[in-house]
Amino acid sequence: MLRIQNLSKSYVAGKPVLSAINLTVDGAGLTAIIGASGTGKSTLLRCINRLVDPTSGSMFFTPSAAQALSDKPSQSIDLVSLSGRGLRAARRSIGMVFQEYNLVERLSVMENLLTGRLGYIGAFNAWRRKFDEADIAYAQELLAIVGLENFANQRADSLSGGQRQRVGIARALMQRPALLLADEPTSSLDPKTSVEIMELLRAQGRERGIPVIVNMHDVALAKRFADRIVGMRGGKVVFDGTASTLSDDMLNDIYGGTSWLAT
Repeated sequence: MLRIQNLSKSYVAGKPVLSAINLTVDGAGLTAIIGASGTGKSTLLRCINRLVDPTSGSMFFTPSAAQALSDKPSQSIDLVSLSGRGLRAARRSIGMVFQEYNLVERLSVMENLLTGRLGYIGAFNAWRRKFDEADIAYAQELLAIVGLENFANQRADSLSGGQRQRVGIARALMQRPALLLADEPTSSLDPKTSVEIMELLRAQGRERGIPVIVNMHDVALAKRFADRIVGMRGGKVVFDGTASTLSDDMLNDIYGGTSWLAT
């Protein structure tokens, strides 16, 4: 479980991008975060995995999610307070799928997957690309799960956008994460592939019993796949509920108009 309390972020003093965010994400469901561009969705995800440092507030892993991060698993761990070795350990437990894939283009698909284990092996072995046989076997298993079992030796730059995103998901799962984040994972994909990627994220979250948080623009996809939808406007949460309770009036509140909605 992830518990966010009064989380705020300002890149410029006096101009908050996030304002006192309070969210609890529990269980194996998929949470979609929606909202207009610039409302802080990506910043929120990047605060969770500490790619961006929050200005204030707390983010707690409960014992079930933090068990590998502490010698005292009965205690929650505040991700905001971590640095150095503790922060590196926490990031191992938070998988991230990026909008622009963030693959190493010159490496093979298999090598890209194995980079998901870099936090678990020594620097020398990482430099030599020396991975455990168990990790290689798990990577092959994940390639089959994402439908790329025949692509292990292909370079990443030879793949389509949808294939690259599948590699990105498999790489995140290589970390055996307690929490999976996805930052606009379908924004560059066609409608059919977008549905397939969302199906994959939801299925893997449920199968592994971990929360999945997806930042996205496509409201229809969010309503179709999310167990929970969080709507943001101006750096604040203005809606938190199920797809069935996300009315046109609420979408008007989130986006400032409904003229874009299909009639």
